[in-house]
Amino acid sequence: MHTTYRILNKAIEGLLVLIFSLLVLDVVWQVVSRYVVGQSSSFTEEFARFSLIWLTVLGAAYINGQKEGHLSMDFLLSKLPVDKQKRRHRIIQVVMAIFALVIMVIGGGNLVYTTLKLGQLSPALLVPLGYVYAIVPICGLMIIFFSVYHIKITFNANNNEY
Repeated sequence: MHTTYRILNKAIEGLLVLIFSLLVLDVVWQVVSRYVVGQSSSFTEEFARFSLIWLTVLGAAYINGQKEGHLSMDFLLSKLPVDKQKRRHRIIQVVMAIFALVIMVIGGGNLVYTTLKLGQLSPALLVPLGYVYAIVPICGLMIIFFSVYHIKITFNANNNEY
C-alpha cells in the first residue's frame, strides 16, 4: 500500500506541474494575443477555466495525501494525549472518506454521467463537459485511498506521533 501511495503522490505531483504549466502558457498566450496581435483567442478563457478546475480538485486530493498539508486549527487537538490524538485523526479521516464517497464519487459520477448522456459540449473547445467533470469522482477515489492509508498508518504506528 505504501508503494501505491508513493506512486500516486508522484503521479499527482507531475500532473499538477503539467496542468499549472499549461495554465501559465495559456494565460500568457491570451495576453499576447490580446495586446500584441490585437485579437483575443477564443479558446484561452475556457481552457484556463477547465485547467483551474482540474488544478483545484487534483490539488485537494494531493493535499489530502500529505498529512501535514491540511489547513487546520489543531491547538486543542495537540493538547490531547497521543492515543486520543490518533483516535481523532482516524475519525477525521473516516469523515473525509465518507464525504469523498458521497459528494465526489457518487455525486460527481452522476454529474459526469448526466453531462455525457446529454452530450453537453464546451462552447469554444467543443470538449464533452463530462470529461472536464470526470476529475471529481477520480479525485474522490484518491481521497478515499489516502484516508484509508492514513487510518492504516495510525493503527500501525508504534511511535508516539502521527
